[in-house]
Amino acid sequence: MAGERTVTLKIKRRESASAKSRWEEFRLPYRSYLNVIICLQEIQKDPRTSDGKKTTPVIWDCNCLEEVCGACTMIINGKVRQACSALVDELGDSITLEPMTKFPFLRDLMVDRARLFESLKRVHAWIPFDGKNAAGPGPRIAPEQQQKDYVLATCFSCGCCLEACPQVNGHSDFMGAMPVNQAKLFNDHPLGKPDARKRRRSLLGRDGIENCGNAQNCAKVCPKCIPLVDSITSMNGQITRDLFGILFK
Repeated sequence: MAGERTVTLKIKRRESASAKSRWEEFRLPYRSYLNVIICLQEIQKDPRTSDGKKTTPVIWDCNCLEEVCGACTMIINGKVRQACSALVDELGDSITLEPMTKFPFLRDLMVDRARLFESLKRVHAWIPFDGKNAAGPGPRIAPEQQQKDYVLATCFSCGCCLEACPQVNGHSDFMGAMPVNQAKLFNDHPLGKPDARKRRRSLLGRDGIENCGNAQNCAKVCPKCIPLVDSITSMNGQITRDLFGILFK
């Protein structure tokens, strides 16, 4: 209908890592409470560009649709964020979508975030407890410490911090802020302290904490507002104390 309000999505597309990228534009009728995921779902029903040309369905990743899983992270209007919480009413009627650039490319808007989960393995982001024996009540943690730790625990491995970090690039192996933050979370927990030194040692090396350039972009783009810079600073201090202890032992 003439004069009807529409939403235009300009999407960067590529069939594989070796293929040449291209831009395709789609136009959808506007309605209230649209987010980017709903727009992509509407395009998927009948994938035609704004000039009426039939095309292939756009490929993206998503799961929870409530900013918990991190799967739908992409670059939206030049900023890395989750597509499920990106509302059209806040973005405007012209929206540009691109895949993240710091992860192995798969197709269209989908990338492989496996490096995030591999880094969690490296920093031992868990508390070893087999549950075979009754251990009684756990250690008491002060409410103030609980509040601090809870914020760190809201990380859902979305990859925003790595995408925004200038040190994560083709010339550096830096693991990024996310695993450093998780190492601090488990080092702070009473049951995690037996493995605290192991976690600190895992942050050494070419891809470790020493490669942080203190750009602080990670904290600016974190969707959960985690104090990532504080986590990095804290772990850096712990590692420094370890090294001085070895030096002057």
